This record gives sequence, C-alpha cells and structure tokens, in this order.
Amino acid sequence: MLDNEFHISKDARASLVSLVCPKFAEHSTEKDTMRSLMELRELLNTLGIENGEQYVQNRKSVDPATILGSGKIKEIADQAKEEGSSLLVFDCELTSSQIRNIKNLTGLSVVDRCHVILEIFSQHARTKEAKIQIEISRLQYLLPRLSGFWTHLSRQKGGIGVRGGEGEQQIELDRRIVRERIEFFKKELDEVRKSREQQKKKRQNKAVTAALVGYTNAGKSSVMNRLCGVEVLEENKLFATLDSTYRMLNPDTKPPMILIDTVGFISNLPNTLIDGFKTTLESAIEADLLIIVCDISDPNYKKHLEVTQQVLSELGVENKEQMIVFNKKDLHPDPLGQKIILRTNPDSFLVSTYNEEDMVNLKASIINHFLDKQEHYDLFVPYEAGEAHSKVVSKTNVLATHTHERGIFYRVRVPKFIFNPLDLNKYILAPEDPLIEEFINE
Repeated sequence: MLDNEFHISKDARASLVSLVCPKFAEHSTEKDTMRSLMELRELLNTLGIENGEQYVQNRKSVDPATILGSGKIKEIADQAKEEGSSLLVFDCELTSSQIRNIKNLTGLSVVDRCHVILEIFSQHARTKEAKIQIEISRLQYLLPRLSGFWTHLSRQKGGIGVRGGEGEQQIELDRRIVRERIEFFKKELDEVRKSREQQKKKRQNKAVTAALVGYTNAGKSSVMNRLCGVEVLEENKLFATLDSTYRMLNPDTKPPMILIDTVGFISNLPNTLIDGFKTTLESAIEADLLIIVCDISDPNYKKHLEVTQQVLSELGVENKEQMIVFNKKDLHPDPLGQKIILRTNPDSFLVSTYNEEDMVNLKASIINHFLDKQEHYDLFVPYEAGEAHSKVVSKTNVLATHTHERGIFYRVRVPKFIFNPLDLNKYILAPEDPLIEEFINE
C-alpha cells in the first residue's frame, strides 16, 4: 500500500481481522461477525485483492488502542506474515491512533472496512457528480486519520537562509491542504447540483419514475436490463453500479414510464459516505415508486431488507409507495420456503431474471401500478374540434372510443398534472349527461 497516495495495492494479500463483542454494534454475536466478514471478503474481491486467513477474537470490551489488544495483534501479525500477507483489513472503523498503533506493532499496512468501501467507490464512479461526492467523502475520512497514514511528519524549516526558524509541522500543512480540497470540491458539487436541478425542472411532470433500490449485489441491474431491454453493467460484485442509470420502461404510456437503477446499500455504511449516498440516491427520493430488489438466495436476505428500510428511513422516503421483488429464485431451491417468504411479504414478487414470463409479469405489474393511479375521464369531442382530438390521442391513454353523429366519445385515463393543462375540461361528460348512457351502452 502506498500510504502517501491512500490507495490499496491490488498486489497485496489481505488478512481479515474482526471480533465478537456484545458492546460492539454489528459484531455482538458470532453470526453477525461471520456475516460481516463474508461481506468484507466480497468487497475485497471487488477490488481484485487476494484474500488470506481471517482472525476473530471474542472480547468483553474493545481495546481502545488496538481493538484486540497488543498481544493478540502481534500474534495475528506473525501468522499473517507467515501466510504471505502484507495487509491487515479490519472489519470495523479505525481511528488515526489505532491505525498508527497497529502499524507500529505489526510492520504491516493497515486499513479498515470504510477505507475498502471508499476505494471501491472511487474506482467505480462514472458521473461527475458521483466522482466529486466520493472524493469529498474520501477526504473527510482521511482528514482525522492523516497521522495514521502519513509518514513524512518531520518539521519543515521556515524563514530565510540556513538559520531560519521552525515552520509548520508537515501534518498541519497536510491537514490544511486536505481542508482546502474539500472546500474546492464542495463548490464544484454545488455547481453540478444547480445544473441537475435545472434538468430536473425540465423533466418535471413529463414522466413517472420507479427506482430500483436494495442491498448491493441483489441483481438490480439485471432486473433493469430484462425489464427495459437494455445492457446496463451487471456483475456479481458488490457496488458494480454506483451511478443512477435512467432507462425507458414503457414509452407508449402517457406520460412515459422511466426506470432508475441506483447504488446498492450495505450494512455498516461509513459515516463519511452517508451524504454521498444521499446525493447518489436523490433519484430514488424523487421517484414515484420504490422497487426494493432482494436476493432471496442469500441466507441474510432478512438483514438486507432491514438495512434497506433503514437507509430509506434515513433518506426520509420510508413512507413512499414500495414494491418488493425477491430476485434469484432459481438459486433458492426450496418451493415451500419461497411460499412462506411471499406470504409474509404481501404484494411482493418472486422472480428470476432468466425467466421471461417472470419479467413480463413484473413489467406489467409496474405499468399497471402507475395506470391504476391515473384519473379516468369520459369525454365527448365534436368532430370540428380537431386540436382537442389530437391532444386526446397524443397525450392521454385512450381506453375506448365510440363514434357519434356529432363527435367521438373517449374514455381515457391520465394523471391530473397532464390532463389539466390540456384544456379539455369542457369536453368532460357529467354523470347525468344523457350522452354518457349511449356511450356506456355501447
């Protein structure tokens, strides 16, 4: 690992370190710790880093200096070196002093779970906004930990000539540089957000949106590809998708229906990335429907659903309309178990992205969800009102028509926000209008 560049070398072999401690969130039981370590291995696989052995200690309390205590840390380091590891990865968030203490004790490079996630995010971000937000998160994580990573902490000489006085400590200079970079990127982010707000206003009331959300690697991109007939990157890796991707779900409805693929959630999300998630997930905040995709084949799927609801709550969208899609049913061979899951989660869907019928049914359900929310109108438009006929056909979903000697009956459904500006209110048939009986009887 190049400490000064804050990047994890892909050539490193990593040994994983964790603990079971009743007082430590997400590691209070052995089951929690093993689940989290398995996830950490997948995160390292996403970075292309070779996984070594994992070391877990049961403790009543966390050692403030080294997490596990100096004796245990030295023991782990000796075993890690024997297996050829040059990197210790802790499945928790470390402070600057903890990083420095463990490095001094072991002579190995030391990173934590947060550092690994930040590294993945920095490599996978594609849009300008995501790149800026992740760089801010990375610098905010780095700022309080500079003394743990930086090795050039000697004082600089100040003044003129050989006899100049002591200048700033290098660490203080580094901190000032990092703070200035954070402020610079925040200003850039504000400009990008202003541009996006303008684009959002242009799109407003021109489409309805459904956002695919859920735990990372649940198969959201695969679902989008099958529903929209597109090719969004889909990999069996955590955080393969970091940027929101927009695709047309159904261009034939009025308004068009758009599907959004979003970044996956994960447990133990670092505090420095919370704002980054909120920025990347603003598309989900604005969506009309949240489609929660959950990998039914994962033994921890219940935990994944909990984390998803927790993140949605933090985003303030927990009360938005939701639909749960249990994906990868082909990898869950227990039919009885599948039925129990569906029974305990009403209005949910069980699908495999490799099953065409599943995808056709799911797409129809999403489209019908939006159509059922639309208002129904019975219209009678005289033949001479040519512009009105054009608006009805091009701007509304026509369910039925019937010709009359004086005009055309239309039964349509369309959202109010689209219907009201069309200036078609004068053609609405009142329930008591005698013409409506003729239309209904037809």
